[in-house]
Amino acid sequence: MYMTWIQDYNPLGNIGLSALIAAIPLFILLYMLGIKRSKGHNAAFFGLLSAILTAIFVFKMPAALALSATLNGALVGIFPIIWIVITAIWVYNMTVESGEFEIIKNSLASITDDRRLQALFIAFAFGSFIEGTAGFGTPVAITAAMLVGLGFNPVYAAGICLVANTAPVAFGAIGIPVVVLGQVSGIEPMTLSKIIGRQLPFLSFIVPLWVVVLMCGWKRAMEVLPAVLVAGICFAGTQFFTSNYISVYLPDITSAAVTIIGLLIFLKLWKPSKVWHFPDEIPSADGKVQLQYSITEVLRAWGPYILLAVLVFMWADDKFFGFKNILVGWEKSLGLTFFAWPGLHNLVIKAAPVVAKNTPYAASYAINFLSAAGTAIFLSGILSLFIIPNYGPGRATACFFKTIKMLIYPIFTIAMILGLAYIMNYSGMSSTLGLAFTATGSAYPFFAPFLGWLGVLLTGSDTSANALFGSMQKTAAQQIGIDPNLTVASNSSGGVCGKMISPQSISVATAATGLVGQESTIFRFALPSSIAMIILIGILTYLQSTVLHWMLP
Repeated sequence: MYMTWIQDYNPLGNIGLSALIAAIPLFILLYMLGIKRSKGHNAAFFGLLSAILTAIFVFKMPAALALSATLNGALVGIFPIIWIVITAIWVYNMTVESGEFEIIKNSLASITDDRRLQALFIAFAFGSFIEGTAGFGTPVAITAAMLVGLGFNPVYAAGICLVANTAPVAFGAIGIPVVVLGQVSGIEPMTLSKIIGRQLPFLSFIVPLWVVVLMCGWKRAMEVLPAVLVAGICFAGTQFFTSNYISVYLPDITSAAVTIIGLLIFLKLWKPSKVWHFPDEIPSADGKVQLQYSITEVLRAWGPYILLAVLVFMWADDKFFGFKNILVGWEKSLGLTFFAWPGLHNLVIKAAPVVAKNTPYAASYAINFLSAAGTAIFLSGILSLFIIPNYGPGRATACFFKTIKMLIYPIFTIAMILGLAYIMNYSGMSSTLGLAFTATGSAYPFFAPFLGWLGVLLTGSDTSANALFGSMQKTAAQQIGIDPNLTVASNSSGGVCGKMISPQSISVATAATGLVGQESTIFRFALPSSIAMIILIGILTYLQSTVLHWMLP
């Protein structure tokens, strides 16, 4: 028979001191990632270990409950989150191994030889597509390498791709950051998606112009303003519509696709008066790239991603011919549903002032394998074998296990970060931090996105930042008396602004562009943009909590 335990949010008798101790796991992550520059899995391990010890010895959480909460979070990290990551990168790896990705690269690079427009196509639009399907550093690695291959200055290639990757991060990897945010905060992911979709489009609209201005300055940017506006309007408009009315899983994929198609059509009708190149480009580079493949070959190369988008749409939308309802029905008949997490469910009691009266804290785990988004991606990979030439089941299977091996450290890292988030939530440590932040009072909505920004700066992942701070954002908002949905959503919106300056992202960019050792150069390149963008999101969130509250769903 398990005993219940009531959370204590001020174990040291001083909320400031209690919050300082509760933040120890975050300080450890900051030190190991930002100062010591440790590998992610090492930082996650020591952060998790410190969280467990703090929960047990300071917050007096029974050890059995602490370990159960940690295991619950770790398994959520593995399924459904890692299942999506593995399958998405598996599909990408198959296109690379088969040579089809070279066709994709060539089809994009051959559209224009103007560096500004190439940046819009590859760094912004195509990078957003890769962010939507794979995420976790993949888009910067791919697009930065592509730009250098086209002859871009390596510093600009790295910096531009980092800045351009801002707009899609919140919905990256098939919407995983928002899904995780919903799991840790207890708020329906689609509710958060709608709010994020009423914040980020403002940023998404200006990012294309931001990228071009960074490249060539305002005067030369105005020469391609029509194309910049097409990219911004296509992306921001589709992002708003998809996130509010279709699915949390598809905003990046649909926005990127519409932007690419919009730019393709527009550039058939319009060309800039002057073609622009970097003054100090690599001398041997030939900016003009000819399309080397037929339309049939190009469509075939893009086929796996087209299949992925269609299947994810079918899996994510229960209104699509009722397909998802059929899958859920099959799961119920097979017993693949939610179940109460043993040794934790309703054994932790939330207390005042976090809740009005003592309330049992539910804990569950889903084994809904059939309706999981990762399964849709996995099926798209299987169906792709009928499209990709000379690539049979044997190679696909080998590629799948090779992908798992390649992701072994990210798998452990994400599992530990989710375990850390769960132990902080169930021990009451996140609530303690949230209560301390209520000291900012009515100004809190402005600062709420900065927590997400800090989280992504530390962890390199909007998913991880949402797992760390999602519950705390909700607690702080409830204590101040403002809409918790807004502050929780703003954690993800603010987080996207920290992605470009996180050590992990910069390391990926420098590795892809041959600039290892010049991380500080890339950091200085991206830092002003990161600060300016997070301030904009902070102001917007504050206004949406007051005079612009009508904008929220």
